Amino acid sequence: MTTPTPAEPPAGCPAHHAPSGPAPAALYGQVLTGDTHALYARLRREHGPVAPVELEPGVPAWLVIGYRELLEVTRNEECFSHDSRRWRALREGLVRPDSPLLPMMGYRPTVLFADGPVHRRLYRAVGDGFARLDQHRLRHSIAQLSDMLIDAIAPRGEADLLAEYALQLPLWAASRMLGLADAVAPELIAAVQGMVDSGPRAAAANQTLQRILGDLVRRKSAEPGEDLTSWLLAHPEGLSAEEVMHHLAVIIVAGNGPAANWTAATIRLLLTDTRFRTHVTGGRLTVDAALDEVLWRDAPVQNFPGRYATRDLRFGGQHIREGDALLLGIAAANHDPAVQPPDGQIVPGNRSHLAFGAGPHTCPARDQARVIAHTAVDTLVHRLPDIRLAVPAGDLAYRPSPWARALTALPVHFTPIQHSTPVQHSTSVQHSTPVPHRTAAVGGPSWTAEPTPRSSAWT
Repeated sequence: MTTPTPAEPPAGCPAHHAPSGPAPAALYGQVLTGDTHALYARLRREHGPVAPVELEPGVPAWLVIGYRELLEVTRNEECFSHDSRRWRALREGLVRPDSPLLPMMGYRPTVLFADGPVHRRLYRAVGDGFARLDQHRLRHSIAQLSDMLIDAIAPRGEADLLAEYALQLPLWAASRMLGLADAVAPELIAAVQGMVDSGPRAAAANQTLQRILGDLVRRKSAEPGEDLTSWLLAHPEGLSAEEVMHHLAVIIVAGNGPAANWTAATIRLLLTDTRFRTHVTGGRLTVDAALDEVLWRDAPVQNFPGRYATRDLRFGGQHIREGDALLLGIAAANHDPAVQPPDGQIVPGNRSHLAFGAGPHTCPARDQARVIAHTAVDTLVHRLPDIRLAVPAGDLAYRPSPWARALTALPVHFTPIQHSTPVQHSTSVQHSTPVPHRTAAVGGPSWTAEPTPRSSAWT
C-alpha cells in the first residue's frame, strides 16, 4: 500500500505543489458546521481513500478517509511519524507563527508526537497512571456530579445540556483526576474549547491552559497526592516536570472534548432517533448501544492530527512527499463503504470503529471516557425521563472545528422538578460537589468517593 514514488519533478516545478484532479478541499470555516459526511463522501468520490485538503489558506495536508489506509498510517511508524517537527509546511514557512493550527499540531514532548522507544516510555507512564484509577469510584463520582448538575437545572424545566451538563462533567472529572481544584473548571472549559475550535482565540487559550497546568505541576512537585499528576511525576520512567505538564495538556484536551461531545451526541441521538426514543423507556436498547452508534456514525473526534511522511512514497493512490502532513479522517473512515455492512445497520457490540485511534497510539483513557459518558447519559435519562429537544433537530448547529464534531448548543425542555430526588448514594458521601461555576472546598481526590452502587436497567 505504501511504495516509493517515481522520480520526482525538478525542484521548483509546480508539480511539487499542485495535486492532479480537483483542487484541495477547505477543512476550515463554515463548511464544517453542517453535514461533514457529505463533504467526506465527495472527497472519496473525487480522490479515493486519501484526499488533498487545506487546513487554512495555503496550508496543505492529506486527509486519510479510507478505513484500511487509516489503519496503515496508525501502525506504520517507519513511513508515518508522529513528530510534527518533520512537517514540511511548517519548515517552509507556510504556517504563520500565530496560526490557530499550532496549539493542536505544534510539537510537544508527549506521547502524541513521539515514535518508537520514546513513545513506549511515555505511553507506559500515562497508561500506568490511568490504570491506577478505580473505575467504580470514578463512576460513582460522576454519578454524584451528574446529580448535582441536574439539581441545578431541574426546577427550570429547560437547559442547554451542552454548556450546563455535557461540557461540565468530563472536564471536572479530569480536573479531579489530575488534582486540580474545582474552582478552576470554568477557566479550563473556556481554554480547552478555544484550542479545539482552532479559531482566533486558540493561541491565548493555549497560554491559559499552560499557566494552569504549570501551576499544578509546581504544586504537586512540592506536595504530591493521590492523583495522576503526582503519579506521573513519581513514575519510574522519570518524566521531567515539563514532560508531565505537556502530558496533562494532552489528557485535558484530548480527553475532555471527545467525552463531552460523545455525551452530547448520544443525548441528541436518544432525543431524535425513533429507534432509540421508542425503545428507551422499554429498556430494550442500552446506553452502551447508543454510545457505540455515535462512535460509528458521528464520532466526537472527526479528524485527528497528525502523521508526517518520513519519505516520498505512493499511498492511497496519491504521491506523498517527505514531510507532508496526513490527518486521520476518523469520521470518514468509519463510514468507508468497504467496511460498512450491506444494510448500513450497526451490529450491536461491534467496536471495530476507529474513534479511539488504532495501533500503538490507541487512546489509553478510552475506558475512563466510556465510564464518564455512560454515567452522564444514564443518570440524565433516569432523572429527567420526559426530556425533549427545544428546537427542531435540523436547527442544531456544530462548531467550525476541523478536529471535533461538537454541537454549539443542545437546548431541551422537560417537566420542572421543584424537589428533585437524585439517585441515592451512600451516607459516606458528602454532597459537597459544587454546581457549575461555584467554588468548593477541595480536600482529597474527590473522584475516589465511594457511594453505594445503584441498580439500573441501563447498566
